[in-house]
Amino acid sequence: MSLDFNKTLVQMADVVSRMKTSQNDRNLRLSLAAKIMKATRENDLKEKLSLAKDRPFLWANPSSELGNGHSPTELPEEFAVVAVDGSHIDVDRHLPVPCSLINIGTCILQYGTQPNAHLGNYPKLYSDEGLYLTEHGTTTREVAIEGPILGFKRTIDEVRELEKLISEIPPTIPTLALVDGSLVLWGLSGQGYPDLVRQEFLDKGILPILANLKQVAQNRTISVAAYVSLPRSTEVVNALRLYLCDTNAVECKRSCSNRMSPFKPCDLPNELLDRELFDILLKPGQRSELFFTNSSIVREHYNGHQIYFFYLNNGQEIARIEIPDWVATNKTLVSLTHALILDQCYKGRGYPVSISEAHQQAVINGSDRQTFKDMLSSALTRQGLPTYTSEKTRSKRLAWL
Repeated sequence: MSLDFNKTLVQMADVVSRMKTSQNDRNLRLSLAAKIMKATRENDLKEKLSLAKDRPFLWANPSSELGNGHSPTELPEEFAVVAVDGSHIDVDRHLPVPCSLINIGTCILQYGTQPNAHLGNYPKLYSDEGLYLTEHGTTTREVAIEGPILGFKRTIDEVRELEKLISEIPPTIPTLALVDGSLVLWGLSGQGYPDLVRQEFLDKGILPILANLKQVAQNRTISVAAYVSLPRSTEVVNALRLYLCDTNAVECKRSCSNRMSPFKPCDLPNELLDRELFDILLKPGQRSELFFTNSSIVREHYNGHQIYFFYLNNGQEIARIEIPDWVATNKTLVSLTHALILDQCYKGRGYPVSISEAHQQAVINGSDRQTFKDMLSSALTRQGLPTYTSEKTRSKRLAWL
C-alpha cells in the first residue's frame, strides 16, 4: 500500500476540526446575507452595479431583485427532452499511435400520447491531421488538440449533436434540449490560448450553433439549457458584495481577492457560494430571478449571444441553469425550461434523467480505456506493424519489491 492512510487521516481530522470551528460563523453570515438579498431593491442594486468596474472578481447582473423566487408552471400535455453528454480518451504519448477519441452519448425522451425513447452513442477516432488545429492558408501555425483543448472540442461536438437531435423531433412538439455543464467556454478567457483556438471553438463552433438554434426557434417551440450540478459559482454573491461595498475600485484591487474582502461591510459574503444562499431563499421547485454573466469571454467573444442563468431548487440540490438570450427574453420559454428541467429532476431522483441516460451512453470507464489500448495494439499486430510502450508505463505494471 503506497498511500499511508494513517498519516492522511490525521490531516483529514485537522481539516474537519477547522471546518467545524468556522461553521457557526458561516451559518450566521449566510442567514444575514440571505435577508439582505431578500430586501434588496432592484433599482438600488442596478445603480450600484452600474458604477462598479475594474474589480478583482466576477459578478452577475440581475434582471430583478436578488432574492425573488418563482414557482413552476404546469407541464404541457405533449413534450420532448433531448440531451447529450460526452467523454474522451486523450492523446497518450505512451501509446504506439498518436490518437484521441471522443464519444458522444445521446438521449431522446418523448412524453404524451405517443411516448418514446431512443438512446445512442457515437465514438469518433482522431489521428494524423485530426490531432491539430491549423490556421487556414498556412502550415506553420498549428495547435495540438489535446488536454483542455480536446475538452473544448468535445463540448462543441456535444452541442452540435444536440442540434441534430432537435431536428428529429416533430416540430409541433415543445422540446427542451439539455447539455451537462456550461454554455460558457470559461477556459478560453484570458491570454492562455492563441486566437486560432478561440476562432475554432467560438467563431466556428458554439456561436454558429447558437445562431442556428435561435433561427430554428422562430418556427417551433424549443428551449436550450445547460445544467450545472453542485455549482461553485459566486457571481450572485459577488453582486451582493458590490452592493454592500463602500470601497473604491483602486483600493479594492489592491486589497481584495476573488474570494474575499478584508473590509466591512462587504466582507459579509466572504467565501459563500451562490447555491448556499439560494438554498435558503428558494423553496423546493422554485427558481431564482434571471441573471446574466459578466464573463469576459462572453462579453468580448460571444458577439451578442449573451448567456443568462438562474438557480433551481429541484428538491435535492440547488442547480445552476444556463440559457441563451433568446430563451431568457421569452417568458414562455423560461417557464417551459423551468417546468421541464424540474420534471426531469423528479424523474431522475435529483438529476435530469435525460442527461443521466446520455451520460451512461457516453462514459468511458477504466476497463474501456484498457480495451481501447489493447484493440489498438492488436490492430497494429495484424498489419505487421510494431507495437511498443514507454518503459515508464511498463514499470508501473510490475511490482519490484
